[in-house]
Amino acid sequence: MRTSTETWFGRAALMVAHCAGMLDLVALPVWVGTLIGDYKFDPAYAGGLVTLFLISAVLSSILFAPRFNRIPTRPTAAISYALAALAFFGATLTRDFVILAVLHVVAGAATGCGLSQAHGTIGRAANPHRLFAIVGMALGVFAIVFLGATPQVIAAFGGAALFQVFAGVMAVSAIVAWIAFPPASARSADALFSASARLCPAVWFGIAGIACMALTQAMIFSFVQRIGIDRGVGGDAVSGVLIALGVVDLLPAPLAAVLENRLSARAVLLAGPFAQAVLALVICLSSSFAAYAVPTAVFAAVMIFTHTFAFGILSRLDPTSRALAATPAMLMTGAAMGPIMGGILVQTLGYGGLGVAAMIVAFVAMVLFSRVHAAPRAVLAAPPAQA
Repeated sequence: MRTSTETWFGRAALMVAHCAGMLDLVALPVWVGTLIGDYKFDPAYAGGLVTLFLISAVLSSILFAPRFNRIPTRPTAAISYALAALAFFGATLTRDFVILAVLHVVAGAATGCGLSQAHGTIGRAANPHRLFAIVGMALGVFAIVFLGATPQVIAAFGGAALFQVFAGVMAVSAIVAWIAFPPASARSADALFSASARLCPAVWFGIAGIACMALTQAMIFSFVQRIGIDRGVGGDAVSGVLIALGVVDLLPAPLAAVLENRLSARAVLLAGPFAQAVLALVICLSSSFAAYAVPTAVFAAVMIFTHTFAFGILSRLDPTSRALAATPAMLMTGAAMGPIMGGILVQTLGYGGLGVAAMIVAFVAMVLFSRVHAAPRAVLAAPPAQA
């Protein structure tokens, strides 16, 4: 089957790969909650297993992203997700912490590699901003299905069902990748002008800014369920808010695609971290259901919208797409640090301290994003390259 990033077969494969690779972004509360509630692990041990997955994914992305232009994307993505499926299937057969830890490391490494292939390929599309928005919308649909169905499946069949669901998601992604994963086409005649050239400073500032936003996302999202319960919202109401969050997450990616040429990317990158921090502060200090539910429902949308614009800018600053292939490292570095930092802050300073920390991280992200626009104006203003 002939596919490319400009055919819907190729785009569908990238959608599936993106959803599988970004599984942690959707599953984090259910993942940790199942390890605590069903497997009876202490919070530190439960969080530690997820952190092992994330750190392994980060290291894998760091390893494979610089080599993105030198390895075949389709078989690499398919094999990576197949290995992740096998690792999660193995997790359904044991409750031993050490074995689960090893399997989480294997699954994380495989997922990080597969997701790097997907994001690097998206970065080499004719319009990376638009294609990243498309796969982001797919993730929103996936989030609704996952958050709506998985808790009921776990309640009916036990905690091992979580890893069965994970294994199924990875297996589907492996099959689809093998059949339809598109090649990474050159976006311009000199797109591979130097596969070993150093990235410009603006790219590194953009990478660090995205990592900061991912840190805030993980700090708050890891405790958003606990905040609601401690504020007296109730378990069923919190579940409803999380489902609403999934529905809202359908909107920011297509909105970012529509507004690509109507909004200043500089303004979006500066406003995104600030809006994220304000929402985090309101969530942490909320004293009523509305004050908790509304910002929680739109919280992840800010990250998705801002990251879509950042993805488009980085694709122009780095025609080789090595930086975009490292997207898992950008996101999962923050995701890995967030639960640990958040736990320390909640334990020592309470939820209010978590909100203040979000404001501090937002300021750092805004400073970093402001440096992205120190790059040549001609590069930032250039239209998306055509294949």
